[in-house]
Amino acid sequence: MVPIEDFMLPCLNKKLFGIECMGCGMQRSIALVFQGKFQEAFYMYPAIYLIIPLFLILTVSLIYKFKYSNKIISILAILTIATIIVSYLIKLIN
Repeated sequence: MVPIEDFMLPCLNKKLFGIECMGCGMQRSIALVFQGKFQEAFYMYPAIYLIIPLFLILTVSLIYKFKYSNKIISILAILTIATIIVSYLIKLIN
């Protein structure tokens, strides 16, 4: 069986400029979630546990309309973006 890591895209920003982008670690984090390594996935990319429900709710809201879907999506999107920015800044400082 071929490991999923063989199919991951390299970070162009990191290759060209030597600096990680705000999305660096997302692919590996998703792979870790699928492998059941939840804590390692969080350390790799903390926003992963906000991105997953955000995309699930987005998908469900396209099929089934429910009352507060727009508000839930907005709150999750804001929290996700804030988490991505804060974790990126922490990564840059360290």
